[in-house]
Amino acid sequence: MKGFFENGLAAAIKIAVFSTFLGAWGVSHAQTPDPDLTLMQGIEDASVSEISEKMARSGLTSVALVEHLLDRISALDKQGPMINAIIELNPDAVSIAAALDRERQEGRIRGPLHGIPILLKDNIDTGDRMQTTAGSLAMVGQPAAQDAFIVQKLRDAGAIILGKTNLSEWANFRGNGLPDGWSGRGGKTKNPHLLDGFACGSSTGSAAGVAAGFAPLAVGTETSGSIVCPASVNGVVGLKPTVGLLGRSGIIPVTRKLDTPGPMTRTVFDAALLLNAMQGFDPADPASASVPNGEKDYTANLTPGALEGRRIGYPNKFEPGSDASKKDPQFAQALDTLRAAGAILIPTEVHDPNDGARVDQAMFMGLKRDLPAYLANRTGLAIQTVQDLVDFNRINPGPEGYGQEGLEGLSGIAFDEAVYNDLWRSINSENGQVIDDLMAKHNLEALISDVESPAMNVASLAGYPGIMVPSGIDADGLPASVFFFGERWSDERLLAFAYSYEQASLARQVPTFR
Repeated sequence: MKGFFENGLAAAIKIAVFSTFLGAWGVSHAQTPDPDLTLMQGIEDASVSEISEKMARSGLTSVALVEHLLDRISALDKQGPMINAIIELNPDAVSIAAALDRERQEGRIRGPLHGIPILLKDNIDTGDRMQTTAGSLAMVGQPAAQDAFIVQKLRDAGAIILGKTNLSEWANFRGNGLPDGWSGRGGKTKNPHLLDGFACGSSTGSAAGVAAGFAPLAVGTETSGSIVCPASVNGVVGLKPTVGLLGRSGIIPVTRKLDTPGPMTRTVFDAALLLNAMQGFDPADPASASVPNGEKDYTANLTPGALEGRRIGYPNKFEPGSDASKKDPQFAQALDTLRAAGAILIPTEVHDPNDGARVDQAMFMGLKRDLPAYLANRTGLAIQTVQDLVDFNRINPGPEGYGQEGLEGLSGIAFDEAVYNDLWRSINSENGQVIDDLMAKHNLEALISDVESPAMNVASLAGYPGIMVPSGIDADGLPASVFFFGERWSDERLLAFAYSYEQASLARQVPTFR
């Protein structure tokens, strides 16, 4: 796969610029230099394939890579621009890297993620010395007893859990008016492209951490928009899979009707690699049984020509010469790139069938149903119930004094399993029908949207897949993106189209921490 930095000169220039940048923030280099500086040139922006190539042919070790990234996190996350994407680092990361280096030396390579560092959102259980808290101070205590299903899959694949990322506390369900990307435990995450710009939530730290070069891979979670929105504004790839494709056991829930983990990466190919590693039947998650055709290689159809002759629907407000095209030139340029790549673009319109109050009711009913069961399986914490959590926050509001209207409101929600299931059945069906009808009417293979259209909301509430891909930088200095989405279980096709667009556009930008 073609890298973003194609020769040693470009990489050397990047190192020099970064060194100057660190000096400007008053941050010194690590006292011990890298064993071979050329191995580290551009590594913080490299793809998994590029890193693996250096490991296979140039002697790069996982230990050296992990230590380099830890130095970068120290310099940029807690000092300098203070991105604040990382809520906790894995104290065992270096020793795990050393063990994986020994396996490599012995000729045992687990796969493409062998020795590759990855960040996890802090609502994903790890059965190690790290906390799993959803950003809540009330959840600090004894770590989870075992790995989430997807974490065990990642460890089996040879990935190194580098740390946990900050998030909007309780995945944005603590209360009203809290900033996106803020948690009581982690503070507020910044956007590495524009430090005072919008960073979106709730997987804010995962998106910002990948964009800032803290790790090549991260995992976020989404109930409604929490992967694709932060991916968009932080300028990374974010894949929200079809609900059920990835197992959810060991992930702090909102509602199992919509919750899903998903890859957050710098390239589409890396997102597919990460999806490969995390897929599989999760016996503790009934939704896993609905996945058709078993496991597959999501990288198999990633070719530059995947868009040739494909019928793709796009928002009709972006007809050539329209006001929308003038207001959002990055999306208009993306449409031109898609046409040049051979896509047949069909104007469509996605309408939003949702009543916000009804959706909120369904979300909070899910939280009331599923969160107590999760808390009951965690021991050694200051809280055991939702009421314990509410009481803790009242006593310990934090220096910002943010409220917790969402959590406090759970006690007043009447829960009935049949009502809950009927509510979600209608929400899923209504939103899915919007996408299915458009695709059938226009004989489409996928749809694309700008981030201002309702498509992200509709695809999410349908439980359908979507992938966000960078398309450049807007006039304010924030990343712009294109959203690819389609019917249930079209993840493989969407990845192929997104990869083809990415290769044609090469639009992702490295953040400048402005």
